[in-house]
Amino acid sequence: AFIFIDIIYQAQQWLECYYDRRIIDDENRIMKLGIIMDPIEGINIEKDSSFAMLLEAQSRGWEIYYMEMDDLFLVNDIPSATTRRMTVEDEVSRWYQFHDAMTLSLFDLDVILMRKDPPFNMEYIYSTYLLELAHRQGTLVVNDPASLRDANEKLFVSWFPQCTTPTLVARKSEHILAFLDEHRDIILKPLDGMGGASIFRIQNPDQNTNVIIETLTENGAKHVMVQKFIPEIVHGDKRILIINGDPVPYALARIPKEGEIRGNLAAGGTAKGVELTDRDRWICEQLAPVLKDKGLLFVGIDVIGDYLTEINVTSPTCIRELDTIYNLDIAGDLMDAIEQKLATA
Repeated sequence: AFIFIDIIYQAQQWLECYYDRRIIDDENRIMKLGIIMDPIEGINIEKDSSFAMLLEAQSRGWEIYYMEMDDLFLVNDIPSATTRRMTVEDEVSRWYQFHDAMTLSLFDLDVILMRKDPPFNMEYIYSTYLLELAHRQGTLVVNDPASLRDANEKLFVSWFPQCTTPTLVARKSEHILAFLDEHRDIILKPLDGMGGASIFRIQNPDQNTNVIIETLTENGAKHVMVQKFIPEIVHGDKRILIINGDPVPYALARIPKEGEIRGNLAAGGTAKGVELTDRDRWICEQLAPVLKDKGLLFVGIDVIGDYLTEINVTSPTCIRELDTIYNLDIAGDLMDAIEQKLATA
């Protein structure tokens, strides 16, 4: 009996030592972050939000593994990638350096930032399937791959009708013409566009109405989004960033240049920092539970006047601009949220 008790005691001591050693190993373990993005050599580091995230991750001692979408592949049920370990520097003449290249299972990474810009095409969708396999096995993917597929950045606003201007999604010209006849002043845009591309305003009557509808719908082959025109666009299209349901307290208002209706910076708009209004915060409160439920950890919403117009989930921007204007650390807040997610997984 004494021998049996002694064996149990020794086993307990071994387990306690193992547990203590595991805690120490976890504390000293280097975090491995993967990022999937467009070619890094082509970015503008003064405005690139992905670059801000990389700088923050590196400052925390995390290892960075760089990937582009064509680096992903699947072997049986193991999602993998050809990666390059990378370091970054906030220096316009040399902002990145590649080190050793290696093939990794995505399971080997703690977190993956999916930051590939649109177009949101079938190749993008295929990549989310690979990422979802990794996500289900414990690698945190930001944002959740299934939600990247589900949450079209234009259509997703329809989940929150209390926040939006009158909206139509259609491909038949008669539906669009009826909407125009009702509201008299409308905006048309493709469901898969970005940067203000192919956005049209039609005021009834307009001699170009039919050709605009035919062009955007490709003669009735593609759905488009139609919204009642919001005159407050002259004061800017506000980009509001939301981290795990909580909004950054300031937004970047993108103000159209004279004679334009598009505030997008890519379309020549100018940027101005603004504090969130009560209405802005109310809109964020409406979205927060759904965003959290869908694993949309980092989101950028667009608000014109009092209305939500888009919910950007693929690669939201404006971190660096807001950090510069208000001395914020938005990427730091995001990495804190990521650490909290990993700690509770």
